[in-house]
Parts: sequence; structure tokens; C-alpha cells
Amino acid sequence: MRTLALLALILASAWATEKRYDGYKVVQVKAKDVPSFQTLAKLYDEQSSIYDFWTEPRSLEEPIDIMVPPAYTETFERLLQTHNLEHRIKIADVQSAIEISRKDQASPTVVQEPRSRSGSLRYKLNWTEYHDYTTIVLFLAELAQNYPDIVTLITIGKTHENREMYMVKISNSQTSNATKNAILVDGGIHAREWIAPAFNTWLIHELVENYAAHPQYLDNLDWYILPVMNPDGYVYSFADDRLWRKNRNPVNGPCVGIDLNRNFGFHWNEGGSAGNGCDDTYHGPAAFSEDESANARDAILLVAERTKVYLSYHSYSQVWLTPWGYTVDLPEDYPLLFDLAQNAVNNLTAVYGTQYSVGSTTGLLYVASGGSIDWIKGDAGIPYAYTVELRDTGDYGFLLPADQIIPNNLEMWEAVKVVADYTMTIAN
Repeated sequence: MRTLALLALILASAWATEKRYDGYKVVQVKAKDVPSFQTLAKLYDEQSSIYDFWTEPRSLEEPIDIMVPPAYTETFERLLQTHNLEHRIKIADVQSAIEISRKDQASPTVVQEPRSRSGSLRYKLNWTEYHDYTTIVLFLAELAQNYPDIVTLITIGKTHENREMYMVKISNSQTSNATKNAILVDGGIHAREWIAPAFNTWLIHELVENYAAHPQYLDNLDWYILPVMNPDGYVYSFADDRLWRKNRNPVNGPCVGIDLNRNFGFHWNEGGSAGNGCDDTYHGPAAFSEDESANARDAILLVAERTKVYLSYHSYSQVWLTPWGYTVDLPEDYPLLFDLAQNAVNNLTAVYGTQYSVGSTTGLLYVASGGSIDWIKGDAGIPYAYTVELRDTGDYGFLLPADQIIPNNLEMWEAVKVVADYTMTIAN
């Protein structure tokens, strides 16, 4: 009992200063005509520092998820009534949803600890709960120590707050070959999207610990995985603000953070990003102005020549996106990108029936210049570049319960296997 009490005290202390979301609601709104859609688009453009658009205005056909602070509930309700906007409450109290998620983490209903090849328990990190950055780094370091023939932990630079950024290289040294094709994976570029690092760590574990089940993926491919692209933001989302998105570089006055996925240098600041430092999609003062995006750029360019596929994991929406984000035009090889993505999604859906849509960023979502996949394909020259928005479609949004981590990972693994099988066939 004393141990439980001490644990509760530690957790309470850790969360004592965290931003709370009591009374905040997530409302799904759907425009019924062009004028009402324009009203929502204007609200997004002019008041996104007040209303947190969990999904951005896309089209008349697509609903929009908006988090509304309690101080603006009446104002928002009047706007809904004035424009006769169809809507429903998806999350009645965001703070309660956060606490339920934590309660699930404290008492997971399913225990599935990571095991070594011998079957013995080894790591503190598991996939029945979400883990902080320190736990993730320790997991990576243990894997590198235990499997030096397969895992190399690479430091690619420091963040704004002086944290190390890590890339994991996974390759069978017995079949080392400078001409092997490679796959590049990242996630967690937006801090609050916890399911992305949770999948990336699971992917690393699957490739390494279960090598014997699918040796071809390491014998014939190299993997470069950046499990957490935004360490400072990720740490902040655990300790101070569960719904924090950007990095932690101060901008001006009370505003902090740059959206790293609007900071890449291919057609930077050409639409779909904000010039106001207080906005969640602030693109920064210049392309690659941020330590994190510049570090990722430099590390990726070192391995780009052999890399054929890039997978950047985000949440949420259940969509598999191709370039471009800066324009409605499609890449010349879009049919090839689409076919591979659709085949991957078909295998994903076969596991639990989870539905994903496939298309370009602008075709399925919105204009978003300065994104990583545009730079990956346009400048780094990696042909198959994708952003994958993981579970769900908005019932939980960024607060996906921990009991969905393993199902999410199992179905996504089936998609990754399709990508890996195809990557082995691509000629250099």
C-alpha cells in the first residue's frame, strides 16, 4: 500500500503544473454549403489561437473537429446557430478524457511486456501504455547494446533544449551491402501524436527481436528510424500540456514553438502554414530554422541515395498521404505511389477492418507547404514518400486510449510488410 501511495504522490506531483482542459469540448462540425464552410475557414484563419482545430477545414464533404475552450462555449454555440451548422459533441470534457487515458495506463488490462529472443522479460518499455522520452531512449540504448550486430544508435544532433536526437539503424551486419535499398521511418514530429512513437518503437522491436520470423527484411534492407522527431515537444506534452503540438523554441512574447512539419525547405511558406508565431502551424522565420528539422535534414541526406521509401507517422485520421502538400498538382509517378499505398492499406484493413483512405495531401486534406514528405521527394530524391495518419477518425483524436496501441501496431505492421516486400524489388 505504501508503494501505491508513493506512486500516486509522484504522479500527482509530476502532473501538478500541467495545463488542464476542464470544460473544453471537442465538437465535430460539418458545413452544409459554401457560405457556412467559408465561415469555418475564416474562424480557422483568424481565431485558431482560441479554437484548436484538431482537423483543418478541408471541403464541404469533410467534417471538422474543433476543441472549444469553456470561456468561448456560448460564442461558439451562437456561431453554430447563426449559420445552422450541423454538429455533434465528440468529447464532452477533454480533461476527463485525458484522465481516463492515464487511468488506463496506471492499470492496463492487457500485459504484453517486450521479450528478448529467448523469451525473457527485458525492457521497461511496453505497448500497453505510452512512454516518456527517457524511457524510449533507454529502450533504444538497451537494444543497441544487446544486438550490436543489428542495431546502431546514431546521435544526429541536439534539440533547441539541448536534448539528443536519435536515429536507429537496423541492418544485418552479416549481409552488409552498400547497395542494399533502405527504408526511412519517422514519427512524433507533432508532440501530442503519441501513437506515432508508440508504433515506431514497436516496429524497431519487431524488426530486431523477431528477426527470425522475417529475416529477409534485415538481410535485404536497411532501416533508418527516427522514433521521436520532436523530443522537446514530446517531453512537454508529458509534463506540461498534453495537447502541445510544436517544438519549444520561443518565438516572441508569450508565444512558443514552430510547427516542424511546416519548416522543411521544399516550397516553404507557400500556403497552409501560419506566419503568426502563436498559431499551431507557424512555419518559423525561415526554412530549416529549427535545430530539429535541420538535424533530420542532414541525417537523411547522408542515407538518401539508397533510401527508396519514407514513412512519416502522425495522427489522426486514418489516411495514407502522398505528395504534394504545397500544390493540388500530383507527382508524375503518382500512380505508382498510389498503388503501393493502396496495397499496403488493403493488408492493413484485413486485420481488423480498419478503413484508411489513400491520396495526396491536398487531395484528401488541405494545402500544407513546408512538410517533410514534399522535401523528401522533391529535394532529397526519395521516390516513395508518405505521411500516414494513424488511428482514429476522431472519437478520441489525439487522446487515443492505450488499449488501442497494440491493435494499431499489428495492423500497421501488415502494411509495412507490403512496403518492405516491394522495396526489395526496386532497382537501384
